[in-house]
Amino acid sequence: MAFTAKGDSIQLEASIEDIKLVYRTLHRYLRDHLELMDCPLFDDLQSALQEKAQAEGVDIGHHSAWDLWLGNTDAVPCEERVTKREVL
Repeated sequence: MAFTAKGDSIQLEASIEDIKLVYRTLHRYLRDHLELMDCPLFDDLQSALQEKAQAEGVDIGHHSAWDLWLGNTDAVPCEERVTKREVL
């Protein structure tokens, strides 16, 4: 892993597994930190992971497949997720 300062930003080079871990952790706390929903870093992180997953043949529209690819071992099936969905 490497961080490089470039002007007012920082470039990050990390393994996919580390990036997945960071994403899973941030996503787990979205409800407590709704400002992440408007954070370009979170959005770009998700987009990059989705592109990688699709390149590996993962149907990112299928939540279980996406969760498994991300490494979520305790993922809740969509049918259960929808019944517990809240408006944030």
